[in-house]
Amino acid sequence: MAEDIKNENGIHLTVADRRAVCNRHQYLQGSWNYERMQNGGWCYAMIPAIKKLYPKKEDQIEALKRHLEFYNTHPYMSAPVIGVTLAMEEERANGAPIDDQAIQGVKVGMMGPLAGVGDPLFWYTVRPILGALGASLALGGSIVGPLLFFIAWNIIRLAFLWYSQEFGYKVGTDISKDLSGGLLGRVTEGASILGMFIIGALVQKWVSISFTPVVSNVKLDSAAYIHWNKLPAGYKGIESAFDQYFNQGLSLTPTKTTTLQQNLDSLIPGLAALGLTLLVCKLLKKKVSPIVIILCLFGVGILGRVIGFM
Repeated sequence: MAEDIKNENGIHLTVADRRAVCNRHQYLQGSWNYERMQNGGWCYAMIPAIKKLYPKKEDQIEALKRHLEFYNTHPYMSAPVIGVTLAMEEERANGAPIDDQAIQGVKVGMMGPLAGVGDPLFWYTVRPILGALGASLALGGSIVGPLLFFIAWNIIRLAFLWYSQEFGYKVGTDISKDLSGGLLGRVTEGASILGMFIIGALVQKWVSISFTPVVSNVKLDSAAYIHWNKLPAGYKGIESAFDQYFNQGLSLTPTKTTTLQQNLDSLIPGLAALGLTLLVCKLLKKKVSPIVIILCLFGVGILGRVIGFM
C-alpha cells in the first residue's frame, strides 16, 4: 500500500501493526484502577507498536513507563488519541525531537475534552436508538430484534475505533512536526470547545438542586381552583377533575405556593445547577481535592435537607 512506503529509510508502523493496537485498545478498561485509571489498558494497547518501533529492550521499558502515566477518557473517543500518539511515537523512533512531556501533553490535552463528547454521542444517542429499534422488533416476537442491536452496535463501535484511530494517526504526523502550538493548539482548542459545549448542555440534566423555602402563599379566587368536595362521585368525578386541571387550567389547591426554586427557574432554568458546576470547576482549578469537594457536597446536602432548605 502507498501509505506503507513513507519513512522507508526508518521504522514504520504498518496497517497490521496499527490494527493490532486497535484490537487491544478495545480492552482499554480491562485493568481500570483508582490511581491512574485506564493507564494499564492504554499501555497494553501500545505494546505491539512499542515492540515494532523500539528494538532495544531498554527503549521498550522507557516507552512502557511513559505510557503508564495517568490516562482516562471515554473508551471509544480514546481511539483518535491513540492514533495521534502512535504517529508521535513513530516520529520519535525515527529521530524527531519529541520528548515524554510532549507525548503526555497531547494525551492529556485531548482526553479531557473528548471524554465529554463520548457519553452523549454513544450512551445517550446511538445505543438508545438501536436499543429501542431492537426492543420494538423483539416485542413483536422477532429474534431479529436482539440480533440487530448486537450486530449493529458492534459494527458501529468497531468501525469508529478503527477509522478514528487512523484519522488520528494521519493527523498526528502533522501535530508532531508542529509542537510549537499551531496545529496542536487548534486541535486541542477545537476539542475543548466541543467538549465544554456538550458538558454545558448536559449540566441541567446531570446536576439537580431544589431549594424548598416558600417565598409566598397567594389565596386564589374561588373560580381558579378545583372544588374537590363538589365533584361527582365515582369515575365522573375523576373525569371532571382531569378536565378542570388539564383543559381549564384550574389549580389543585385554593392557595398558590411559590418556592425559591420556582423563582430561580422563572429567572433562568438550571441557574443553581450551573452555579454549582462553576463553583466546583473553580475549586478544582485551585487544586482542591475532589474527595474534599464530594464530602462537602454530601454535608451541605444533608444539612440542607435537615433544616428544610433543600
